[in-house]
Amino acid sequence: MASSLVCGVERSLAGQSWRWRAHAADAGDEGFRPDDLTDQLLLARGVARDELERHRAPTIRGFMPDPSLFRDMDKAATRLADAVERREQVVIFGDYDVDGATSAALLIRLLRDLGLTASAYIPDRLMEGYGPSGAALVKLAENGAQLIVTVDCGAQAFDALDEAKAAGVEVIVVDHHQCASRLPAAFAMVNPNRLDEDEEAATHGHLAAVGVAFLLGAALLRELRKRDYFTAREEPRLIDLLDLVALGTVADVAQLRGLNRAFVSQGLKIMAGRRNVGMAALIDAARLTRAPAASDLGFALGPRINAAGRVGTSDLGVRLLTTEDPLEAAAIAAELDHHNEERRAIEAMVLEAAEASAAHQGNRSVVLVSGAGWHPGVIGIVAGRLKEKMGRPAIVIALDGEGIGKGSGRSISGVDLGAAVLAAKESGLLAAGGGHAMAAGLTVAADKVEELGDFLEDRLQRDIAAARENQALLIDASLSSRGICPDMCEALEAAGPYGAGWPAPRVVAGPVRVIRADVVGNNHLRLIASGDDGGQVKAVAFRMGDSPLGLSLRAAQGRRVWLAGRMKRDEWNGRVGAELHLDDAAFVD
Repeated sequence: MASSLVCGVERSLAGQSWRWRAHAADAGDEGFRPDDLTDQLLLARGVARDELERHRAPTIRGFMPDPSLFRDMDKAATRLADAVERREQVVIFGDYDVDGATSAALLIRLLRDLGLTASAYIPDRLMEGYGPSGAALVKLAENGAQLIVTVDCGAQAFDALDEAKAAGVEVIVVDHHQCASRLPAAFAMVNPNRLDEDEEAATHGHLAAVGVAFLLGAALLRELRKRDYFTAREEPRLIDLLDLVALGTVADVAQLRGLNRAFVSQGLKIMAGRRNVGMAALIDAARLTRAPAASDLGFALGPRINAAGRVGTSDLGVRLLTTEDPLEAAAIAAELDHHNEERRAIEAMVLEAAEASAAHQGNRSVVLVSGAGWHPGVIGIVAGRLKEKMGRPAIVIALDGEGIGKGSGRSISGVDLGAAVLAAKESGLLAAGGGHAMAAGLTVAADKVEELGDFLEDRLQRDIAAARENQALLIDASLSSRGICPDMCEALEAAGPYGAGWPAPRVVAGPVRVIRADVVGNNHLRLIASGDDGGQVKAVAFRMGDSPLGLSLRAAQGRRVWLAGRMKRDEWNGRVGAELHLDDAAFVD
C-alpha cells in the first residue's frame, strides 16, 4: 500500500507529518468512481456516498428532527403556549456570551411575533457570575415574572432552581451543556446532553443552545397550530430567525455537521437579506462590505457581541439583536465595537502574563495558569490562544482579592474537557463547573488551583498523549502555484460552510521558492513565493512571526518549499486575487 504522506513530508517545519484527509480510491480498484471536487471534500469529511446529495446543499427540511424527540420538549412547548394565550409575563434568562444572547433574542423575537412581549435578563459577569442564581430568579418572580426560561445555562443550577421551586417559580431550562446524572428541579429541562436522553436525540448533542431554542420554537408553533391560534393571525416564519441561529452556532464553536451545518448554510442567506436591523448594524460596525461568510461570524460579528459580556454592559447584545429601531441599533453596535477594542487591549496584557506563566510549566499535559487581577472577561479567549500555540488543552484562571478563581478552558480534538471539569466538581475540587467537550468554565478556591491541575493531569494525560501522537496536518488537495486563485477558492467553498467539526479545505502549494518573508502588524508572517510554473503565491501566517515556523521561513529566502494552508479570496482596491493562510511549511529535499 502506498504511503499516505503528502509530498513525502514526514516532519514539517512545525514538526508534524502531512497526510491526506481521506485516501482516495485507486483507479484500478473494483467499484472505483471518479468524484468531482465537492464530492471529494464531502467524502473526506465522513459523508457516506448515499448521503452526498443531502449534504451538497444542506437544508433545514433535510436535517430537522421532530422536536418531540427530545425529553421535556413537548412539556416546555405546552407551557410556553399557555403563556402566549394568557399573555403572561415571561422573562428569558440568558448567558452573557453570543450563544446566550442569540438564544434569548430568538425566543424574544418569536414571542413578540406571537403577540407576547417577553423581557430579557442577562447576569453581570463580574457581579453575578455565570448562570442563574436563586436570588435572581426569585426577584424576577417577585417583580411579576410568571414564567422564566433560561437559555444557554441552567443545566448545573441545582441550588438556584431548588430555591426557585421552593418560591413557586416555574423555570424552563433550554441548554446544551453537559448534565450530571441528577437534574436540577426545573419545570422542564430541554437539553440533548441529558444523560437520560434517547439515543437518537443524543446524536444532536453538538447543537448550540440557540439551536435547541430554535427546536423549541418549532415545537411551540406546532402546539399553537393545534390550538387554532393562527386562524385570526399570521403564523411567524421561524426560518427568518436562522441568522441568529447561525451566529450563535458558529460563535460557540459548535460542530458544523448535520443540522448545525444546515442552520449556518441557511442562516447566512437570511443574514445577507439584512432583515434584522440589529444584525445589519453589527455587520456595518464590523466594516463588512459584503454578505458575511461563516468565518465572519466567528471572527468579526461574534467578538463584538461577546464584548458586551466581557468588558461592557451584559445585555447589550440581546438589546441589539431584538431592537426594531435602526438608530438604536447603530448606537448599540458602535458601543459594542468600542468595547471590542477595549477587550483586545485587555486580552493582550493577560495573554502576555499567561504565556510567561505557562513557559514555566514544563511538560505538563494540561496548561493551567492563574493570576491575580486578570480580567475574567478575556480568560476564555486567552485560553484559546494558549491552546493553539501549545497544542494542549488550556485553562486560564482569574483570581480575585477574596481567594476565588474564575476559570475558562479550551480543549483539543479528542479530549473532553467539559467532562473532566464536571468530574472535578463532583470530587469537591470546584465550587462550580461544567461545559462541553471543547470548552468549559469553573469556579475554584485559590488554594485548590494546584490540586486542580494535578487532578486534570491525572485524568487527561493519556487522552492528550493519544491525541497528540495521532496529530498530523490533514491535506485535501495539492496545487501548483497557479492553482492559488479565486476560481479555486470558489470551487472549494462549494462544500461549505466550514467550521468546527467540518474543517475548511487545506491545500499544499508548490514547490515554490521563497522570495520574501517578513513580519508585519501584530507578529504576522508575510511571505511571497514563486512557483516553477511562473505563478506567484502570497501567504500569511497569523501571529507566527516568532514561531519556529516563522523563524525558519524568514531565513529561507531562495529556498524551495511546500506551503500548506487554507486558501482565501484577497480583495484589495477592486482587484480580486487569492492568498494562502499558512498552517505549515516544509523544505523540498
